[in-house]
Amino acid sequence: MKRLFPDYTYGPGPRTNCWWDETIASPDWPVLHSDLKVDVAIVGGGFTGLSAALHLAGAGVSVAVLEAETPGWGASGRNGGFCCLGGSKLSHDAVVRQFGEAAANSYAQAEEDAVHIVADLLGTHCIDADVHSQGETQLAHTARAMEKLRRRAEASGALHEPGDLPGLGFGEGFHGGYTNPVGFALNPRKYLFGLAQAAQSRGADLFQQSAVQAIRKMQSGFEVQGNSGRIRAKNVLICTNGYSSEDIPPWMAGRYMPAQSTVLVTRPLTSAELQAQGWTTDQMSYDTRNLLHYFRLMPDQRFLFGMRGGLLSSPRIEAAIRRKVVKDFRQMFPGWAGVDVTHMWSGMVCLSRGLTPYVGPVVEQPGMFAGFAYHGNGVAMGTYCGRALARMVLGQETELPAPITRAPQRFPLGRLRRALMPPAYALMALADW
Repeated sequence: MKRLFPDYTYGPGPRTNCWWDETIASPDWPVLHSDLKVDVAIVGGGFTGLSAALHLAGAGVSVAVLEAETPGWGASGRNGGFCCLGGSKLSHDAVVRQFGEAAANSYAQAEEDAVHIVADLLGTHCIDADVHSQGETQLAHTARAMEKLRRRAEASGALHEPGDLPGLGFGEGFHGGYTNPVGFALNPRKYLFGLAQAAQSRGADLFQQSAVQAIRKMQSGFEVQGNSGRIRAKNVLICTNGYSSEDIPPWMAGRYMPAQSTVLVTRPLTSAELQAQGWTTDQMSYDTRNLLHYFRLMPDQRFLFGMRGGLLSSPRIEAAIRRKVVKDFRQMFPGWAGVDVTHMWSGMVCLSRGLTPYVGPVVEQPGMFAGFAYHGNGVAMGTYCGRALARMVLGQETELPAPITRAPQRFPLGRLRRALMPPAYALMALADW
């Protein structure tokens, strides 16, 4: 594998002490130790790969999923658990300028559909994922940011003036907010393993610790070489997102940009502590910063708080970004300055150069498709794109909007493209003032 970050990034260090690991046991998928022949081989066992596997297996297609690590090891098993609108980093106006009004509206509908797909899967397959929150609330970190929320507020949501927030359980630390009614929070690991169980019950084969070393085009289909076994398949789906490799397949090189996100979880808060901070709502929330913070009170009264911003990766840098996250948490929620942070971890989200997700064919590899670049919103959009990949294999109408089908361009600088991120992040941080 040829990955962008050092080996530390892809080892146990960043995800050690992940809270979700303590909430549900990992399923015991086998390791691929032999040769296997299936209709579809899926590289990556996260939301995208398992959604694709479930939808394909439900249509009677034979499927094998190859997960390089243990179940739930990647971003799908360690994210913040926000099932909400998102997937692109472009504003609606920017999408209109690039693709036109109709395509922008179609994309907006796709984001909403993605949330509903997750809700439908949870209900259909009786997945208990600790669901809570009625939509998602964006909270203004400055008065100027609140003015923007006022201008952009839609009638379908609810605008909250500063004086409204205490009564809604958001405390007094923000300058107002806006609630979009679409979305909910969940335990991502429980959701992921629920998808896995549903896919297995329909005949999908799921393998762990079976990293793909190479994919070769054959006269008919593909040969997928694992570290201890091999799969022959008519079709291959690449579903590795921020943990992709530059050479699996080579087409991926330069077309994705991993970026770090870090999460902490506190011990359970008492009623007195919640009242002291004024935060009593279980609404999933995020602030109006470009380098945003996201947070929510979970059903067991633990508080989850995360932020974007890590650009490098090493034990020393990991420790520094964790200190920064704790500092921001205590500054934003001073009533909990003495509350213990019991769990903290990090993982990689994935960006594209065009700032939109991609689902579609891998060029010059007929029968191979890829889905990636959800820009930190993989719970819903990854699930949606996995279904779209399944539909492509089945020859069905995908209903994908144009922004998702545009083939991603390569970032400048090739393997050195991470150098583009520090100045971009610095500009975003300046804009947050």
